[in-house]
Amino acid sequence: MGGFILAIDQGTTSSRAIIFDNGMTIVASAQMDVRQHYPQAGWVEHDACEIWESVVATARQAIDKAGIAASAIVAIGITNQRETTVVWDRRTGRPLYRAIVWQDRRTAEICDSLKADGYEKLVRAKTGLLLDPYFSGTKLRWLLDNVDGLRERARMGGVCFGTIDSWLIFNLTGGRVHATDATNASRTMLYNITDATWDDELLGVLAIPAPLLPDVKECADDFGVTDRSILGAAIPILGVAGDQQAATIGNACFDPGMMKSTYGTGCFALLNTGRDRVASSNRMLTTIA
Repeated sequence: MGGFILAIDQGTTSSRAIIFDNGMTIVASAQMDVRQHYPQAGWVEHDACEIWESVVATARQAIDKAGIAASAIVAIGITNQRETTVVWDRRTGRPLYRAIVWQDRRTAEICDSLKADGYEKLVRAKTGLLLDPYFSGTKLRWLLDNVDGLRERARMGGVCFGTIDSWLIFNLTGGRVHATDATNASRTMLYNITDATWDDELLGVLAIPAPLLPDVKECADDFGVTDRSILGAAIPILGVAGDQQAATIGNACFDPGMMKSTYGTGCFALLNTGRDRVASSNRMLTTIA
């Protein structure tokens, strides 16, 4: 008889925790809304601390509903809204600005400037993405340019950048692990999807210090263990995938040509192209599954 799996789904409008038994049957779940903040037209923000608190609360509720001890959970998996950008103090773990949500358009001028300088072809070749405010890279550039002292602190290694998965992993492990997975990394506009590494040239173009960046792991990998005080046991985090790639996996689209479409805050269609990178002639994106 195997143990239980805790799945954490941190989305744009809510956080959800689901506990599965070893037959992949849902045993219990809990959900909590997350507030959106709109400081001005085109800007969308989240309170990163509220996100963290909602994840802990829903995980604890699901464990209670399941009537199990936390020690019966053998692994945690995380899926998350992908491009939403958080920066936090490496020592204290405190966010240094609200999370800038994937929908946010404040960096449109940065993207237009980079396009005018001829960088879109480079970005597309290295990342499979378009130069668009959607992705994390220009959000991070904006934060470095607009939060007092952030760039210097980042150069000195005192600041962490991450998408929501990284923010949760850091907190769940008590600040011991600063990591992301390849699916989330591939949506930052900073990750070379051919070489499978953060791209020095793109970091230079966007003036982003490398010490900010998390380690990049496989989707199924060792992301550390939770601090025992959070859920009541030291539980391994063994899987991470961005929400749309996780839905593709969940719909078993494992063979080339298989496709999923999901409907949530947005509509997302993903097509499995196998091991070959396929370049679209219609401005569709190429990303890591």
